[in-house]
Amino acid sequence: MLAAGDSILLERLGERSIVECVMQIALEHVAAEDICVVIGGSNGDQMRAQLGERYRYVVQEQPLGTGDAVRRAVSAFGDFHGDLLVLYGDSPMFRPASIRGMLNRHVLRHADATVLAATFHRPEPDVGGYVVRADAIPPGCGRLADCIHDLIRAGRRVESYQIYDPDEVQGINNPDDLARAELILKKRLYRPHCQEEANLVTFGTGGWRAVIGEGFTMHNVRRLCQALANEITRRGTEKCGVVVGYDRRFLSRQAGSAAAEVFAGNNIATVLLPEPAPTPLVTYATALRNSAYGLVFTASHNPPEWNGLKVFRGDGSLLLDRETRQIEAETNALPPERVIKLDLDLALAAGIVEQHDYTNEYVDAVEKLIDLEAIRNASLKLIVDPMYGVGQLTLGTVLTEARCRVTFIHERHNPLFGGRSPAPDAEALRLLSSTMRDDGYDLGLAMDGDADRIAIVDERGDYVSVNDLLLLLYWYLHEVRGDKGGVVRNLSTTHLLDRLAARLGEECYEVPVGFKHVVNAMVEHNAVLGGESSGGLTIRGHILGKDGIFACALVVEMLAKTGQRISQLLERVYALTGRLYQAEESMPATPEMRVVIPRRLCEAPCDRIAGYAVKRISKDDGIKLYLDNDNWALLRFSGTEPVLRLGVEADTPEKAGELLDWLRQFVKA
Repeated sequence: MLAAGDSILLERLGERSIVECVMQIALEHVAAEDICVVIGGSNGDQMRAQLGERYRYVVQEQPLGTGDAVRRAVSAFGDFHGDLLVLYGDSPMFRPASIRGMLNRHVLRHADATVLAATFHRPEPDVGGYVVRADAIPPGCGRLADCIHDLIRAGRRVESYQIYDPDEVQGINNPDDLARAELILKKRLYRPHCQEEANLVTFGTGGWRAVIGEGFTMHNVRRLCQALANEITRRGTEKCGVVVGYDRRFLSRQAGSAAAEVFAGNNIATVLLPEPAPTPLVTYATALRNSAYGLVFTASHNPPEWNGLKVFRGDGSLLLDRETRQIEAETNALPPERVIKLDLDLALAAGIVEQHDYTNEYVDAVEKLIDLEAIRNASLKLIVDPMYGVGQLTLGTVLTEARCRVTFIHERHNPLFGGRSPAPDAEALRLLSSTMRDDGYDLGLAMDGDADRIAIVDERGDYVSVNDLLLLLYWYLHEVRGDKGGVVRNLSTTHLLDRLAARLGEECYEVPVGFKHVVNAMVEHNAVLGGESSGGLTIRGHILGKDGIFACALVVEMLAKTGQRISQLLERVYALTGRLYQAEESMPATPEMRVVIPRRLCEAPCDRIAGYAVKRISKDDGIKLYLDNDNWALLRFSGTEPVLRLGVEADTPEKAGELLDWLRQFVKA
């Protein structure tokens, strides 16, 4: 039962009107035919037109109070003596769990009435939510809150359910209230666990990722695979099949098996890899077979308590945003009984699922793009850190066949990744760096957990930023290999690539974060290299996805063919481009920050930051401020983690520090 009266309830709050938001809360617990909307005489026709005719309606001509409204609603149901759920039309911010909690307490305590209680703003517990027995409402009662007090004085059982989120008691009676409610709604959209609480699957820039046991469950894996199977069936591409791979994380193998069962249940031919495999290998196999989809269960560089899924198109590229939105919507609408599956043993026996190892084919593809003979003649001594991930077998095979002397560290299977995220940053590679210095290796190489990202350590044991590595590789491909063409980078990657491209007579193309944007631009402009500062890269003629294994082999080839060390090569390229210095920082991102910071930046004058003139501002992906001489500053919320990333690039380390300080102060202001 719903009480609704003021015309402001017809205003929009998110995708619905305010009153429709309240109706959505009611429909979580009550069938439409059991809902009675009590409307004021002044806007009754508008309210009915807004909500439709599937509800009962009662008109309260004069504002005689909520008690009177409830009695009118009871009369619409005839001889009714059960429990009534009473919601106010101006209170749309209750969480479903709060209403469930109130209803549950009411039933278990055999109460005559139960109220939602909060002590944030007012001493009275009248926050707009009640459950009350129809026969407990005395005749002549005006305010429902007064009726509750009468029940207490009469010795009837009245319970309360306490809510602890002050945002839930935000009523909407004027435009200022509506603005506050809109802010609350935006905050909730970004709250780290709100998606898991609602059991939703949501894709970020690198696929679907969630905490194991919270959002990453076999239930959600099966629903997501059923949605993908439905799309394959609609397109009639069942015979193209799917390739399913997985990494070494907890539940990855089980998720791969569950996925194969769902595709088999939908008569879709499936190749299930027999052992953990690198993401680029799955990308390659998907494109090789021209499959309908390729899947790899991984959370990439996220902490070990996370898992997820990357989905590739038939050409090996990641799904585009419009495709992931469609898959999300279908997945989240699927009830468990709509999932179709065939037990894996039966599927294997029937041949609808087969197991195939693509390691040899993938290694051959990498080696065709690498000058193995040049590497063999260089007699290089290398050390590799796969970070307990899945890159050792394939990269080890390539380097061994190239006659390198290779030492591996952190190569065993450890789903906890040594107690840290399998992200190859400078801090995580301290052992690699110290071993380089102690034992005289020519180069240190590292990959992330699913082997699609690269990091390197030079001959002195110094960590080399991926920005510098991309600069080196673009110069090498263009000037030594003779591969002409532009370069693609995302907006958080060094503008030294722009300078180098200009010196070489080529173009540099900037795209949003997400490797799908990188490869799309590479294809559009026939670029020779595409990369991002987080460690992903590929070249023209290779797969349309990040490949840390191939990237490692390419760096080794660069050393072999130039005969120079990494530090020497960098000085050579800096002579062409000059220097820029980056600084970056990540901080936990609260839902409030995701809403407030962009609004604050829009409202604040940003013609100068840290005293330096701003030439232009881009809001294509986060907020990027462009300064003179290829300097810039970036505020961007991660698409895969609840993190705010701050990044700058400037002429000097001191200036980079000033820009980063300005960003910090702006965020914390």
